[in-house]
Amino acid sequence: MSQAEEFHNLDDPKGGILRELAPGLSTRIFSGEHAMLSIVSIAPGAQGELHHHPEEQWGVLLEGSAVRIQGGEEIAVRKGDFWRTPGGVPHTMRAGPEGARVLDIFSPPRPQYRVAGKGFAAG
Repeated sequence: MSQAEEFHNLDDPKGGILRELAPGLSTRIFSGEHAMLSIVSIAPGAQGELHHHPEEQWGVLLEGSAVRIQGGEEIAVRKGDFWRTPGGVPHTMRAGPEGARVLDIFSPPRPQYRVAGKGFAAG
């Protein structure tokens, strides 16, 4: 593998494994051996389903505004905010009026996200 294949851009829609998580939520996934990145685009007002998985997840709000629903709490987040979701904790996200873009980081990589598909594929 060429080293150039290890470089990506947040704004390049051609890279990654595409997955439609829910209506108004899509992601591009990039997986390594020990971590996985997911660049999630959320349409204005769209919300994912409450779900959980065993992998630890970190998130960074890259653009827009949103409400992070995690562990029974709703927390407003704005550009630049980031958070940690321990494995097994129920969570989802609701975009604000201008939509949102989130960078999620999973460790270890989520096996379900190594292939294109639909849904969160989680408990």
